[in-house]
Amino acid sequence: MAQDRKIPGKSFLNFDEYRDKVLGCWTGKNIGGTLGGPMEGKQCTWDIDFYTQDLSGTPAPNDDLDLQLAWLNAVERYGVYNVNEKILGQYWLMQVSGPWNEYGVGKMNMTNGILPPLSGLCNNDVWKNSNGAWIRSEIWACLFPGDPDEAAQLAWCDSCVDHADDGIYAEVFTASLEAAAFVESDVRKLLEYALIRIPKDCRVARSVHIAMDSYDNGKTWKEAREAIVADSADLGWFQAPANVAFAVVGLLYGEGDFGKSVCIAVGCGDDTDCTGATCGSVLGIIKGRKGIPQKWIDPIGNTIQTVAINTIGTFRPKTLEELTNRVIACKRFAEQTNPALVRLTDGPTSIDPELKERLTDGEYVAKRVLARSSRTVDFELPWCRFEIEFEKSPLMMPGDVQTIKCHLDKCHFFNSVLKVEWLFNTEDGWGIQEGNIQCFNSYHGGTTELVLHLEAGKFSDAFLHIPLRFTLNTMNYPVAAYLTFQKADVLQMNTRGSTDPRLWDPFDRSRARLNSL
Repeated sequence: MAQDRKIPGKSFLNFDEYRDKVLGCWTGKNIGGTLGGPMEGKQCTWDIDFYTQDLSGTPAPNDDLDLQLAWLNAVERYGVYNVNEKILGQYWLMQVSGPWNEYGVGKMNMTNGILPPLSGLCNNDVWKNSNGAWIRSEIWACLFPGDPDEAAQLAWCDSCVDHADDGIYAEVFTASLEAAAFVESDVRKLLEYALIRIPKDCRVARSVHIAMDSYDNGKTWKEAREAIVADSADLGWFQAPANVAFAVVGLLYGEGDFGKSVCIAVGCGDDTDCTGATCGSVLGIIKGRKGIPQKWIDPIGNTIQTVAINTIGTFRPKTLEELTNRVIACKRFAEQTNPALVRLTDGPTSIDPELKERLTDGEYVAKRVLARSSRTVDFELPWCRFEIEFEKSPLMMPGDVQTIKCHLDKCHFFNSVLKVEWLFNTEDGWGIQEGNIQCFNSYHGGTTELVLHLEAGKFSDAFLHIPLRFTLNTMNYPVAAYLTFQKADVLQMNTRGSTDPRLWDPFDRSRARLNSL
């Protein structure tokens, strides 16, 4: 991930205050997730004021938090500025054990060669807009406190592993809000900062505006919830637009009271562990660990209980304090890589007015983050990056013709020619209408694009891996890569076999079905 946004390094966070906010973030996450666990998946409202289960000092396991431990491992190994969607996809396959819904779809796609961001788009019509991504955004906010535009870039890379469209916008929204919460405590301002970083016409923005308008017009939180549910009825349950808005309902109607806020978020129903956990983490950042009432901390303690990551091969922190310290170490390393970030100091917190002004500017995210396409696959070659953007997706039927855009970018060599050869088995009917060999002229720092028309032929299997050969005229060796296609009708995924989302498992109730080829 390129660090192409330079915020003047004039803003400082006091180290102890920052650490307290990070610890508060994870503590609030644990509290809200544990509170909402027993109500998860229920499509009704709840009137609660405290935990409903006997906890004995241990939090409920929650994938909202433990999925982020896989991201922590990736950041610790590569550094946050070297992490991208491909690396996160690798860690997803290595360390995430949960097979549920979009998690399972993303894993299946990546296993078969459909890599991020395509892995979140393909075979994923039911779950691409659901809740699995925005619930795991806190790590990016904690690594980029006060820098929502930086957090948004990683949120995109994260969410596209198993989501597309509003599933991505939802995490960009929460990561931006949480990052800004390190330097701004007004919830209404935070919502505005986050909204300008997602498309105005997306469903997440629409649902959040319903929550805000309901609060402004004096409606009760239950009336706000009903308005959100009615507006999202066409999407169904367990989807990001409504559930993000439920967390917002908690933040607004809780009016700064930690316990009241998380109880209202959970009280809205549906994906209650997620809504409570995100509401809790936002308030944990704003208030810090010291600002969370002790009565909410004592029943669950400070340990981390996992449910969705492998017990072997994952270097997992055992406590919230250990997680906090490791995140801080990664933040310190990020500062060394990009001195323009908000920096930690032993002195007082000092936020430059220019940074506050930038919080109201969403142009960067619109141009550089949300402009990225879930229909694109890129190849990092030794000399350049080569991108292929599908008109639709790599899911095709024999005889289909699809427009693709081929894009040469960031070539290190001036005035060179990159030859791209599509090594189809022409007897099977595959081909590029303009010819199976193209040449791209490079110039330093520039880009070259061709629009081509791809015609699909026979499939000998459910998946077809087409070899590509890249040759730069100034080098004496080629580089090989593969582009994966899937026959469009051979997998049946995402069928809801139960009204309980915890039972919606693509490998059991929506098992992939191989048709005759």
